[in-house]
Amino acid sequence: MTSVSELSVFLPVGGVAKRLRPLTVEVSKALVRFLGRPLIEYTIVHLASQGIRNFIFGVKGYVNYRSLFDYFQEGYGISAKYGFNPRIHIRYQPNIEDLGSADSFLINLDYYNLNSPVLVAQGDTIFNLDVSDLLNFHEKVGAFSTIVVKPVEDPSSYGVVAVDKDRRVTSFVEKPSKEEAPSNLASTGICLFSEEARKLCHDKELRAFRATLRRLDFGMDLFPYLLKKGYHLAAYITESDWYDVGTPELYLNSMLRIMNSGYMRVLFGEPVYESGDARLWILGQSAAALARREEILRKVRTGRIRIHGSVLIGRHCDIGDDVVINDSYIDNYCFIGDGVTIERSAVHDRVFIGEGGYVQDSIIARHSKILSSRAEPTVVIGISVIGDNAVVQEGSFLTNARIDPHSYVSRESTLQKRAVV
Repeated sequence: MTSVSELSVFLPVGGVAKRLRPLTVEVSKALVRFLGRPLIEYTIVHLASQGIRNFIFGVKGYVNYRSLFDYFQEGYGISAKYGFNPRIHIRYQPNIEDLGSADSFLINLDYYNLNSPVLVAQGDTIFNLDVSDLLNFHEKVGAFSTIVVKPVEDPSSYGVVAVDKDRRVTSFVEKPSKEEAPSNLASTGICLFSEEARKLCHDKELRAFRATLRRLDFGMDLFPYLLKKGYHLAAYITESDWYDVGTPELYLNSMLRIMNSGYMRVLFGEPVYESGDARLWILGQSAAALARREEILRKVRTGRIRIHGSVLIGRHCDIGDDVVINDSYIDNYCFIGDGVTIERSAVHDRVFIGEGGYVQDSIIARHSKILSSRAEPTVVIGISVIGDNAVVQEGSFLTNARIDPHSYVSRESTLQKRAVV
């Protein structure tokens, strides 16, 4: 019986992440901030807490490699941060071009000479998975690969599996229409391969298939190929938490689901303030951070800051008076001026929002400035995404906007667009 500690984890993080732009223009999707942490950190910490220590990033391109290596390096820092001993080991795909996530998987299997089971997980999802139970199921049924699936109401945005009574996969269809979906079992992007997977690296027919397609992805190519060749694929059905963060809409939806679930207490402990429907978490344990926390709490208790729903505030934030925050998170080092309202939104680190600013259902990326005043308030609504280091002029009105990093948005340009609409 294989133990969880013997597993390696492969994380395909080489995509260009067009659906999450402009957040991913200058950084790997895996490092986009989410509730105060890079997305992929949730996956690594969750799996490492169950005993896994070996991780491989299937990086592709300079931006993905540079941003991931500069943050995680070999794993010393994250091990110290979360107290993992023995430490986590992180390796990276060499500078060998791949033709998709499954091709990247095979390249790394071969390059790192992996002869033990490998868990594949995604860099843009947050999940709660009992790896030991998955491994036991996988070995009990004797599968070549076990796909973790979850029942969903509309499977059309996912890879969908059909299974027999023994949970053996009989078909895998990538993103079928709702009417043509063979079941409601959506692939979570998590799968477990047996130690025999490395033989696929030298499968001449598979290599020819890849060369013809000029592509090799898991859902579109590898799983259908394995089924056609008679490999045993099994479906592990989970009802556990699983959050897809692959688009701005999904990002905000997953953020709200997590913030209004018990998972917040798992991630951040008990709230520092709770009253009626209001729950507030404030991060930071240093003396300076605790002083900032007490200042915010004083304002909350006296009604100078009004909290509704679940709110997460990072370290060293300065939040003015007459501020309303509803089901939102504000990352570290932010300045929020007097009279600001933030609803169902994510404000990343080091953001400045001027007086009277209104942000609703939107994402404000790091180091941006939303200039605003009581006389000319700025409004950002309708799933707008403001990229890193952008500046929005006071009095602007943005709805469903996508603003590239380092842009300057003038008031006139936003009002003209509003008039056309």
